[in-house]
Amino acid sequence: MEKKSAALLQEFNENHFTKRVIFNKGESTVFLLNFMAGQYLPPHKHPGAEVYLMVLQGNGVITIDGVKTEVTEKDVILADGAEELSFQHTGADPTCLYVMLNKIPDERFVQDI
Repeated sequence: MEKKSAALLQEFNENHFTKRVIFNKGESTVFLLNFMAGQYLPPHKHPGAEVYLMVLQGNGVITIDGVKTEVTEKDVILADGAEELSFQHTGADPTCLYVMLNKIPDERFVQDI
């Protein structure tokens, strides 16, 4: 068993969103995306993977294949890796997304930024 605290990985940066990897094992990885007001995750895909997101805190707009959906704390989203997704933080308070990728497409997706 391995245990980590997500609270310790909620690191916010005023210049850009942050990504903090929690676990990376086999073909799966789990990480947090942390956003301050106005920050965004640009449109991208995860070919060959399944993407699970949960809003741990805050709110924003997730866009999947051009369809915008408002999300808030405790919402859970499933996206196919072939779908293009992006996220825009629209609130004033920090927002944190818990993300799990199954069948990691390549090593770019398992690095802290």
